[in-house]
Amino acid sequence: MPDSGLYSLNDVRRDLRLPEQHVAMRKIVHVDMDVFYASVEQRDDPTLRGRPVVVAWRGARSVVCAASYEARRYGIRSAMPALRAERLCPEAVFVPPDFARYRSVSEHVRGIFARHTKLIEPLSLDEAYLDVTQNRQGLPSATDVARSIRASIREELSLTASAGIAYNKFLAKIASDWRKPDGLFVIRPERALDFLTPLPVARLPGVGKVMEQKLAALGLTTIGELRNTGREDLIHHFGRSGARLNELANGIDLQPVCSERLTQSISSEDTFERDLSMGELLPKIAELTERVWQLAARESRIARTIVLKLKTSTFRVLTRSETPSHFPTSADELEQIAVALTTRVDLPADTRFRLVGVGISGFVERSWEKQRELDLGSLATHRQPSQGDESGDSLGATTSRSWITDV
Repeated sequence: MPDSGLYSLNDVRRDLRLPEQHVAMRKIVHVDMDVFYASVEQRDDPTLRGRPVVVAWRGARSVVCAASYEARRYGIRSAMPALRAERLCPEAVFVPPDFARYRSVSEHVRGIFARHTKLIEPLSLDEAYLDVTQNRQGLPSATDVARSIRASIREELSLTASAGIAYNKFLAKIASDWRKPDGLFVIRPERALDFLTPLPVARLPGVGKVMEQKLAALGLTTIGELRNTGREDLIHHFGRSGARLNELANGIDLQPVCSERLTQSISSEDTFERDLSMGELLPKIAELTERVWQLAARESRIARTIVLKLKTSTFRVLTRSETPSHFPTSADELEQIAVALTTRVDLPADTRFRLVGVGISGFVERSWEKQRELDLGSLATHRQPSQGDESGDSLGATTSRSWITDV
């Protein structure tokens, strides 16, 4: 029988060998605050209401953090260079971001969520997934939960939020964007496929510009066309990503709402008003490592890899990484490793840089580091030299690993 491309919940249960309850319909709400940073600014300063507000520092290297709906009418969007935003709307009001205030408001919103469920997965300060299959208020439906949350946000914070309701995460996220601003939209299970069919493939999570181009080369531009493509064909072209695309095109997403997401990486970076030489970057690297070290101190786990990121004046991005045998024990030691990574940048001496960043990744439990030290100590003590290994101390040598990539 030919592969129709249709992949049902029963197929997922069969292929993954899951019991029925593991793929039962859930009630997922995705809440997204409307132009959050800009809305907080307009709320707190009445003179900004109704005006095109751009949350950004002024300057040649600044980018837009947020834009009010009045500013968006001019084509201004987040992550756009501030200079371009100013050209698009000369009368725009630029407001420097106040992240401490935004975090405070976000915590209040999180408290509202917690009245309804403990299963909350924050994606950023202004959006989160909630699993309300069982809700604390005893409300009869996920739609009622979403309405209650939006009403509380409006009453307590004088802000608006949009909400999407569906039986899985990716559909809920699409739904929350459907009637923005200050909207609510429900994608019911029996209507999901009809809803998805005409949408562009870029609406699916994980489909960025590169994947969109690859799919277009195969004549696949809509989710419906993707669904009608054989699952095995997609796997042939894209491997495991192809299987994931087929599931999404059929409205299937088994990913749970994760209330505790482990940190994968920590980083800090700076973009400069003027391009700097490599030598001028060193004090900046010291500042960044101190920031990263302070953030890392809050984690229960430790990171194994240190990363240096550079962007040249011609916008070439380079990263240099090192995984030492032991994680640094101080900010100074972290700085030394980050600075040492600059020596691996093989560029002309007159190269100028517009950005530098320092990060750490590869988090493991602290017990891993202690156990590794014990294991190495035990091996170094008990291992005897063998023929061809006269020193007998090779296991005590550093196991540092590094790689060089240009992105």
